[in-house]
Amino acid sequence: MTLLNNGGPDHEHHREHEEHGEVQGDGDVGALLRAALRAELPAAQALRRELHALPDLSGEEGPTLERVLRLLLPVGRAEHLAGTGAAVRVGGAGPAVAVRGEMDALPIAERTGVSWAAANGAMHACGHDVHMAAMVALARAVARLDAAGVPVAPLLAVLQPREETYPSGALDVLRSGALERHQVTAVIGAHVQPVLRQGTVSCTPGPVNASSDEFHLTVRGAEGHAAYPHLTTDPVVTMAHVILAAQQLVSRVSDPMVPTVVTFGTVSAGTAPNAIPGEAVARGTLRTMSGSWRSELCERFVQVATDVAKAHGCTAEVEILPGEPVLYNDAALAGRAGAWLREHGRTVTEELRSCGADDFAYYGSVVPSLMMFVGVDTAAGLHSPDFLPGEDAVAAVAESMLAGYLAAASAARESLPAGAARAAS
Repeated sequence: MTLLNNGGPDHEHHREHEEHGEVQGDGDVGALLRAALRAELPAAQALRRELHALPDLSGEEGPTLERVLRLLLPVGRAEHLAGTGAAVRVGGAGPAVAVRGEMDALPIAERTGVSWAAANGAMHACGHDVHMAAMVALARAVARLDAAGVPVAPLLAVLQPREETYPSGALDVLRSGALERHQVTAVIGAHVQPVLRQGTVSCTPGPVNASSDEFHLTVRGAEGHAAYPHLTTDPVVTMAHVILAAQQLVSRVSDPMVPTVVTFGTVSAGTAPNAIPGEAVARGTLRTMSGSWRSELCERFVQVATDVAKAHGCTAEVEILPGEPVLYNDAALAGRAGAWLREHGRTVTEELRSCGADDFAYYGSVVPSLMMFVGVDTAAGLHSPDFLPGEDAVAAVAESMLAGYLAAASAARESLPAGAARAAS
């Protein structure tokens, strides 16, 4: 852990308000935060454009981190973690609510054509520029109120690297001990989602993203001349049978009510059209929305691959690379955040689930968490070179993060003993 500074607002005014009983209720604090958030939006939107124009790939997020810290260090105290990441605490002592912002871009050449498009072969094609800018706006809004003596829950802004690749940045954040050091009671995230209409926010309780495990499969046979297949053991034909048989895990082995995906993403074999190679190699992903079925799915995949290969006179070697767990949204947080958003004019849905994966799921394995999905106005899908949410996306994501922050802060107060809860309010 490396402390970057010892900044942060003065809390004397805060204590004066407590001593005189001048404490706003949840509604008042929410309204004040919403107003402060609006005041921060112009700077946040400018930051979004800057981050979008200068993206950094996974594991190389240092310059992006510095750009974000430029706006956060004046209002909080930061520590380095997870390699190229950091956590910035805003507010006083006591339990904090964490808000996650992913920093990494994808190795995609942008073709949006805007004046602030990236030109370095990388691209924020998954909205991470929007998420970071929105988180900065919320953190600075909380700092405004804290400096004015308004009692607000401390916020921990988690600037997370490596969401798009392994090793997982979220897992490294957990291993750093930052959540324990800051007594984090919940972790909040919001992600742009073009399948939702602009202005709509998904606050779905329960599983919302699938677990994701990667497999590396090698089928080995006996090579030979293409004109004499009877003298060989063909791993290419065998691999084809393995691919087809593995699909039966979805249609005939898994519970039809449990979403499951078996995808072969790459298949390669041989170097000449007139030769049968000695091996075929495939890589792919196994996904499910059930934590209990996840381990059995991996076991059954290995069984299918090895048994089918054996039936064709070949051998199969399977390596399973564990990835993210199922992402579960805390039901109470989802309900509270959704209700607040509805009260403030947002359309809220509880129906969006997908077999996409996000390492945000790791946070939910240790503390209550909430990942919201925010509709944006772009025809292009996620990870497309044409993906570009409009200017309103920063405000929509920031407001969603605010809803989650307020829900978590309220839940944390209610879990305290009566006397402590009154002191924290």
